[in-house]
Amino acid sequence: MILFGIVLLLLALLGAPLFAVIAASAMWGYYQAEIDLSAVAIEFFSVGTMPFLLAIPLFTFAGFVLSESGAPRRLVRITRALLGWMPGGLAIVSLAACAFFTAFTGASGVTIIALGAILYPALTQAGYPERFNLGLVTSAGSLGLLFAPSLPLILYGVVAQQSIDELFRAGVLPGLLMLIMLSGWSLWVNRHQRQPLSDFSWREVAGAVRESAWEIPLPVVVLGGIYSGLIGVSEAAAVTALYVVFVEVFMLREIPLRELPRIMRESMLLVGGILVILGVSLASTNIMIDAGVPQKLLAVVEQFVSGPLTFLLLLLVFLLILGAILDIFSALVLVVPLILPVAAQYDIHPIHLGIIFLAAMQLGYLTPPVGLNLFIASYRFEEPIVRVYLATLPFLLILLISVIIITYVPALSLWLLPGV
Repeated sequence: MILFGIVLLLLALLGAPLFAVIAASAMWGYYQAEIDLSAVAIEFFSVGTMPFLLAIPLFTFAGFVLSESGAPRRLVRITRALLGWMPGGLAIVSLAACAFFTAFTGASGVTIIALGAILYPALTQAGYPERFNLGLVTSAGSLGLLFAPSLPLILYGVVAQQSIDELFRAGVLPGLLMLIMLSGWSLWVNRHQRQPLSDFSWREVAGAVRESAWEIPLPVVVLGGIYSGLIGVSEAAAVTALYVVFVEVFMLREIPLRELPRIMRESMLLVGGILVILGVSLASTNIMIDAGVPQKLLAVVEQFVSGPLTFLLLLLVFLLILGAILDIFSALVLVVPLILPVAAQYDIHPIHLGIIFLAAMQLGYLTPPVGLNLFIASYRFEEPIVRVYLATLPFLLILLISVIIITYVPALSLWLLPGV
């Protein structure tokens, strides 16, 4: 068994597809337990019965359509019109725009590619230091993962069998905390830049609002409907996808109708990868539960942990390491089923655990040596990877402080939840 585990680890390190490694471990576990291997296929296809699963492809498709349209440019214009009058306002514009865009696309790398071409030159032209610009755009790409309708939030709800509506509410204050702390840092660093980006102009605000008139209702209707309870998550995803296609293809005509199959194919590649990993992980998780792995893990943890505060510290360290070596979607389906019962023993609310998990894993996108956003930014802006490491380090430290606050102040995650 140990030898087989070492072989799987080596295959993963050599670049074998993650779903293949997980499936192999699941089949080996079923074989060892003398369970018919057809059970693996049954577990794999049972992923289709999961609640809210429909929301994942619909929100992902809508996000890809938005990224292909002129929505990123209009988003930057309207935030610039509203905040550009502040000294250092363009930094706030960049953070807000990236957070909003990542929330809808569910992929921080897409945000760096889509908005980076607009924001990075604008920051440089406005006189911001180049290292600061590189760190800001790279770091801001992951800010929206705690805001609805973020794909990782939905996936956590599916895996942990928690209310996605409650997860959307729970992510608001922690997400705002991270956004505000980075905004405060950005203003402090650029405090000597007295010249605002532009004077406030009602005419420019009106022009930006008029240009974005078709897209402004989207977050209001979708998020307002979810938070108010008028529509469910799956209905909101369907409304979002239909509305985005209607606006970008038929009203604004920025995306030709013939391009929709290509965009759909590209978005479904991401969705398909997530669902395949989720399917094989269900089989792997069930065999680990049958083998009593969570109970054994709890017994090990109890040897080193004396209470919930120590457990949270150990969990945070574990997630920061995990985030540096594993993407957030794989970590969700592999690790969450194992740590949920352990966290329950220390009275950690599963919704709070989800926000901690996503906030800490979010840092993995920026953690050397293999943080995904670091490599995307290095490629996109043609900068050496070491320079990207150094540029993002201050932002990583600020985000780390915010994650510690989120971890040890559960009220931030639970305050907006009814009856908690």
